[in-house]
Amino acid sequence: MNPSQREAVLYLDGPCLVLAGAGSGKTRVITQKIAYLLRDCGYSGRNIVALTFTNKAAREMDDRVKALVDKTLAKGLTISTFHSLGVRILREEAAHAGLKPQFSILDADDAMAIIQDLLATTDRGRLRSVQQTISLWKNNLLGPDQAANVAATPSEVEAARVYRSYNATLAAYQAVDFDDLIALPAQIFADNAQVREKWQSRVRYLLVDEYQDTNVCQYKLVQWLTGPRAMFTAVGDDDQAIYAWRGATVENLAKLTTDYPTIRLIKLEQNYRSSQRILAAANNVISKNPKLFEKKLWSEHGTGDAISVTAMLSDEAEAENVAMKISATRFEKQASWRDFAVLYRGNHQARVVEQALRNLHIPYTISGGQSFFDKAEVRDLLAYLRLIANDDDDPAFIRAATTPKRGIGQATLQSLGQYAGERKISLFAALFEQGLESRLNARQLEPLRTFGAFITRIQHRAGRSPAGQKVRAAEPAGVILDDLLGAIQYERHLYDMFDEKPAQSRWQNVLELVGWLKRKAEEDSMGLFDLVQHVALITMLERGDEDDPDAIKLSTLHASKGLEYPHVYLLGVEEGLLPHQGRDEEDVDPAKSADALVMRIQEERRLMYVGITRAQRSLHLSWCKKRRRAREDLVREPSRFIEEMGLSAAPEDQPEAEAMTPKARMDMLRALLNKSG
Repeated sequence: MNPSQREAVLYLDGPCLVLAGAGSGKTRVITQKIAYLLRDCGYSGRNIVALTFTNKAAREMDDRVKALVDKTLAKGLTISTFHSLGVRILREEAAHAGLKPQFSILDADDAMAIIQDLLATTDRGRLRSVQQTISLWKNNLLGPDQAANVAATPSEVEAARVYRSYNATLAAYQAVDFDDLIALPAQIFADNAQVREKWQSRVRYLLVDEYQDTNVCQYKLVQWLTGPRAMFTAVGDDDQAIYAWRGATVENLAKLTTDYPTIRLIKLEQNYRSSQRILAAANNVISKNPKLFEKKLWSEHGTGDAISVTAMLSDEAEAENVAMKISATRFEKQASWRDFAVLYRGNHQARVVEQALRNLHIPYTISGGQSFFDKAEVRDLLAYLRLIANDDDDPAFIRAATTPKRGIGQATLQSLGQYAGERKISLFAALFEQGLESRLNARQLEPLRTFGAFITRIQHRAGRSPAGQKVRAAEPAGVILDDLLGAIQYERHLYDMFDEKPAQSRWQNVLELVGWLKRKAEEDSMGLFDLVQHVALITMLERGDEDDPDAIKLSTLHASKGLEYPHVYLLGVEEGLLPHQGRDEEDVDPAKSADALVMRIQEERRLMYVGITRAQRSLHLSWCKKRRRAREDLVREPSRFIEEMGLSAAPEDQPEAEAMTPKARMDMLRALLNKSG
């Protein structure tokens, strides 16, 4: 370790803030500090908690610690995401939040369905706006009453109205959303000294990664967990704060220095990743932002390759050019495909790049896009299967019971949820109890019990029999799946909800899922229950990280944070795209809009800095004079960030803007290879 890293590991006299520049070995500092606490300082594993933001980062830390210390020392050690710790606290302290210990966790999609019902609209933009506004309020620890007081625009007033009903619905369902996993534990600690002190005595030392990405709620949670002893190490980089849009506040780093006046500040400025040229460009760009803390990255990796800037005539030409350059560079440097990354500001830029790579038979993987198992129509069908396999699965019950619509509304579900909460049973079990008849009228009860009987019949056909009855032979899974789709009339539901083309596309996804499930059931002789378990495992694995195939990585800049590649191609470095234009809100206060623009450009500059510092050996920027958006060619200008890097954005001689013929493509590839040879 270098002297700064060593100081950060050994410092234990109070709170510590480690400002870790890109590629400066922050994960090493955290894992070495955990090992030091366990090996040399007599800390027990169960008294140390390390928090980060992604499961991947938590797994990587866990693996590194296990390689450093004997596994008996690490027993009980918590290395997790903020949300995972929140679940743990909430399961243990559920009663203090008015929840049963087996409360349900609704994902964004299930939560959106509640908001959609409350708003009675299918306008996705409006729904997303309300959901995001409520999320930001929860992240700032504002309840419905406070939100109603601060709501300033018509869209915020609408969100505040929905927020109250939304929270009441969650409470009735005995469910929480993703934001509640941190907001509710923070609230419990704020209100209950006994619970707070119990957790403070349990967490003797806390380490927090990516501190610049914390929101108000996470900051308070850290304060409550560490208490007056304040034994913690926060690691962060104000220059890589790129998540303001989801509630993160870079000011949390500066706030630490005022809330903890004795905090030790340690800077990690030696970069172990990139060449000096790349770091100089990154330092130049980020120097244009106001500084919370002054720091400058440096490297011992030598000067490195010159950074290239290429002006292209169109996005098609840009994609073709990048594909061919990567192909030639791989041949020249005897590199692997996985040594290359193509980064861009928005997901919409990926399509044309994918086409160009496919044309040259170049393997690639894409991150930041939507998984097949995350598509709404796939999740709708899987909700039925989850409920059939496990009727205690409340989120699956809510989704299946309301999709397609069958006369079961929010008021009915709220009453059912309140009754189930009092009886401490699942929603499905509650709908068969006689006591429910005192809460719901016959008109509300009838569709509920019809739905319950339908699910029970399918469970029976799949081989599950009620207690005391003889187990019958299960019918083939494929037959049940076909009957299920027909019975719920899902195809008709899609055509009622969407225009013809999207409805057709969604129905194809359903048929693809059902076809795959049938083949799997037949090939491996699986019944419906086994099949559901298999799918649950697959979807969990897919949400994790796949193996590292030998393929180019296509990624948004946001999704690339924390990763590194020998050769990086950064596309669309243009005004309006990077920096991004942002959305024009019709009800934004003009006085605030100028400040908002300045803040947005600063965040985009940090995003550019993140992109630059992903590169180890070579960095290639490109921009287009014209870019096609929604069947329209938009004239573009080079991004201000190119000049801020100390580079020229002057156009060079370019190949034709139109997609090349195979012969022209081969000629250009040959020329690139000859040039590199």
